This record gives sequence, structure tokens and C-alpha cells, in this order.
Amino acid sequence: MGLLDDENRGVDPSAMAPLVLAYVGDAVFELHVRTLTATEMNGPLKELHRHTVELVRASSQARMAHAIEPILEPDEHDVWRRARNAKSSTHPRSADVLEYRHSTAFEAVLGYLHLCGRTERLQTLLCAALKEANGQDEM
Repeated sequence: MGLLDDENRGVDPSAMAPLVLAYVGDAVFELHVRTLTATEMNGPLKELHRHTVELVRASSQARMAHAIEPILEPDEHDVWRRARNAKSSTHPRSADVLEYRHSTAFEAVLGYLHLCGRTERLQTLLCAALKEANGQDEM
């Protein structure tokens, strides 16, 4: 079984630990932002990196999380709630605990949708989140 297989991978994402879903969601979001940044800005690497870091940091993700929460479906909201309430032994120095919990919930929903293969829904939430971010940080 390879990483690019379209099958379910034998795992039920709804049964996975919320912090594991957030781990996957972090990579999904970073790749999406890097791809979008590279294709829309196509500038010096230093600027691309600065812009990407601005969007993927916990405080930005927390703002995006608040923007998408009202449009979450029941299963997504369950993942959201479990991830937001998950106990983590660490959080970044650049974010407070509440920002970190909301960014973790955001990432967990993205990881959940990715692992479920719900790419259309994933794109919908990414667009809504980045629309919020673009109100704060123009590309």
C-alpha cells in the first residue's frame, strides 16, 4: 500500500486520535498554502517563506478556525470539538493556549477530511479559511 493509494488505507479517520488528525492536517494545510503562495506570488523564496509562515502560524489558523466553525458539518464539528479539547503537553511560544487549541482543531478537521478522501469538502473549507486570512493578509 503506497501513500498515494485512493483506498481508505484500512483506517477509520473518525476513530483516530485528534492530535494525530491535526498532525496530518498540519501537513495538508502547509502544502496547500505553499502551493497557493508559489503559484500566485511567484516571487523571491524569502518572500514566499515569509508569507507562508504568516498563514500557517497558530494565531492565523485560530482566526481561520473561527471563520469555518459555523459551516462545519456534524461529523466535522465532532472532530473539531475533540481536537480543541485534546490535552497537549506543549504549545508554541508565539501563541497562547486558546489560539493553539483552535489551530489544532482547524488542523484536525483538515486531516480528517483528507484521510476520508473528501477533497471537495476540504477545498471548500480551505477556501473559506483563506478568504478570512486574505482579509487580514493580502497576497
